[in-house]
Parts: sequence; structure tokens; C-alpha cells
Amino acid sequence: MRMPGSLRTRGVDHAAYVTARPAETIRFYRDVMGLRTPHVITAKGWGGKPHPDFVHFFFDIGNGDRLAFFYYFGVPEDPGAARPTYHLALHVETQEELLAWRARFERLGVRVIAQIVHETIESIYVRDPNGMVLEITRPLRELSERDEFDAELSLAALLDTLEEDDPTLETFWQRKAELVEKELANDPEED
Repeated sequence: MRMPGSLRTRGVDHAAYVTARPAETIRFYRDVMGLRTPHVITAKGWGGKPHPDFVHFFFDIGNGDRLAFFYYFGVPEDPGAARPTYHLALHVETQEELLAWRARFERLGVRVIAQIVHETIESIYVRDPNGMVLEITRPLRELSERDEFDAELSLAALLDTLEEDDPTLETFWQRKAELVEKELANDPEED
């Protein structure tokens, strides 16, 4: 039964999964399938304990929809060993819509797990009756060519970092800084 004046989502923002094999995942979706990478998020562990440091990378699957993967540093290659983060994110356009969803969930007794401002989106998280995480997200700004360029550098840094004996988020950030420095040195417009 549809409630009068009920809220609507604008479609899938992203579906997110964990990968224990990020190099193969990147090569398959980026190189084999030819999907663009519009954005990458990195973070020191956050959320409930334990939560390892991670890289969260997105592939454009068309129509503004994305397929996303989490790679957790220091987690064994068993995907079940990582904190479950499989989730579906639905898209809304405005902060008012996001807050209306939050109010609706709370009014109907659904616990909002978190409300987080990420780099380019703001999201609320709830669990469905099956325990699956559902994210409602709104854009903070449009993604640009600079975001995609940053994502390309991030994936290159991640692939380089994965060749280390003990890859960490810190070594990823260091490698990315080196790649940025190299790009700046080669960019005639930066002079």
C-alpha cells in the first residue's frame, strides 16, 4: 500500500561489495569492461569496532549508477573476514529529501544506523528486515573530470601499494602523493 505523499528515490546510486582481490577487480571492471572510475574514497577505520582502513572505489555502470567495492587493508583474502559492507544505496536529490527519509524511518520505528557526510555525498543508513544495509544518499556536488582524474591516480596508487609486502593506507597515501607530484611536474599549465 502506497502512503499518500510518500517519498521517492531517484534510482540506484551504487551497489557496494567487498573485494579481497582489488587488483583483479580493478583490471576486470576498468580494463576488461572499460568502465570509468568517477570517484575513490579512502579512510582510516571508522564506524563500529573493528573497522580496518579502506579504499572504496566506484565504477560507472551507466545512467548515473555505480558499482562500488571496498578493499580493506590488512584483512585476509577471505571476503567473509571483512566487516560485511554489502549494501544498496538509493539516490535522492536534496538535503530536504534525505532528512525527510530520516524522519520517516524514525517515525516508523526503523533505527537510523548513521548519518555521514562523505567526500561528495551525504548518506543515512538503515537495515532492512534481512539485516542488509540500505543507504539513502544525496550529492553534495557534481563529480567532475578532476574527480575522475583523482580516481585514476588513486587506482594506480592502490595497484602499486598492493605490490608491497604489507600494504597499508599510509603507503597508499604516500604513493598517491608521489603520483600527484609527478603529474604536477609534467603539467605545463601549473607553471
